[in-house]
Amino acid sequence: MTFSALASELAQLDARALKRVRRVLQTPQSARVRVGGRAYLAFCSNDYLGLAGDSRLVRAAQEACARCGVGAGASHLVLGHSEAHEALERALARFVALPRALLFSSGYMANIGVVSALVGRDDAVFADRLNHASLNDACLLSRAQFKRYPHGKLQALEKLLSATPARRKLIVTDAVFSMDGDIAAVPALLELAERHGAWLLVDDAHGFGVLGESGRGVLSHFGTFSPRIIYMATLGKAAGVFGAFVAGQALVVEFLVQRARSYVYTTATPPLLACAALESLKLIETEQWRRDRLAQLARLLKSGLAASPWRLLPSNTAVQPLVIGGNAEALAVADALNERGLLVPAIRPPTVPQGTARLRISLSAAHSEDDVNLLVETLNDIARR
Repeated sequence: MTFSALASELAQLDARALKRVRRVLQTPQSARVRVGGRAYLAFCSNDYLGLAGDSRLVRAAQEACARCGVGAGASHLVLGHSEAHEALERALARFVALPRALLFSSGYMANIGVVSALVGRDDAVFADRLNHASLNDACLLSRAQFKRYPHGKLQALEKLLSATPARRKLIVTDAVFSMDGDIAAVPALLELAERHGAWLLVDDAHGFGVLGESGRGVLSHFGTFSPRIIYMATLGKAAGVFGAFVAGQALVVEFLVQRARSYVYTTATPPLLACAALESLKLIETEQWRRDRLAQLARLLKSGLAASPWRLLPSNTAVQPLVIGGNAEALAVADALNERGLLVPAIRPPTVPQGTARLRISLSAAHSEDDVNLLVETLNDIARR
């Protein structure tokens, strides 16, 4: 591909209002941030519990840095697996009530590692059409037959499962769909998995810390547990740190230790992050007020936007999508908010289907009721204009 071809593609993205632009954050992640020298009220991070800048996590990381150094220096299987990593894996397994957990450097790497380790050319993987890109890429890289079913349509999934002659079957799903905010029917998916002899991989990136008893995630939320479930969650969203983990049966996790290439062939994350995540886990478990505030803020937002000409999707999570429609219109609304000191991202295709460009409003326990009221008043004023 030539430079002119690259320039042409970029120009086409720009013309279709699909070109993305990075902002440079000048403060710690929080509800109030500084970008380009200007203060903003932000509704655009995944810091759902407001822990990313918590002084206790900062202190835990600082103390660990002095004790453990900065870099891990090696992969987990060579000499990079520290006492801090081991302690965090044990704590995470206990927290989500599964026999064993395994740390990964990111949710993307975790999904790729799990799917490509468990299925291959003679196998089949079944995926909800609204799954995160990391799950889709994992399915493609696995070389298994990749079969997608319409969002939430489990009858369609059942037909696909019944028709496949595949040696090994794997169902993969987001727990909380990151651009819609709805929650997968995990108990029904598990019933299908058990009936058809399939594994079920649940990506709880946006539910861990928020859903379930004491934030234990979507499995706790539904009271659903099974040896067939492989559970993945991230530590860079509600937990406020970085990384991810996979939890499940001890035999499955040991298989991943040996076969998940994105685990085997990468340097371990810095031990200081494991120590910060351990501290975060304590706060997630004990500070219920954070989840209570999220629920109250979501109710306030829904009430305030009930008469909006734009459609707020039904969501009981921290992800509250407001569907605008066209790409240019969604960008215009986001820009109008920006001018008034509010940051809310406009999400456009291919992240969401054509014609459903939206504002992805992310609520945080760091927000106040006044913050949400201001967002509501500003959106309603922009709509009237």
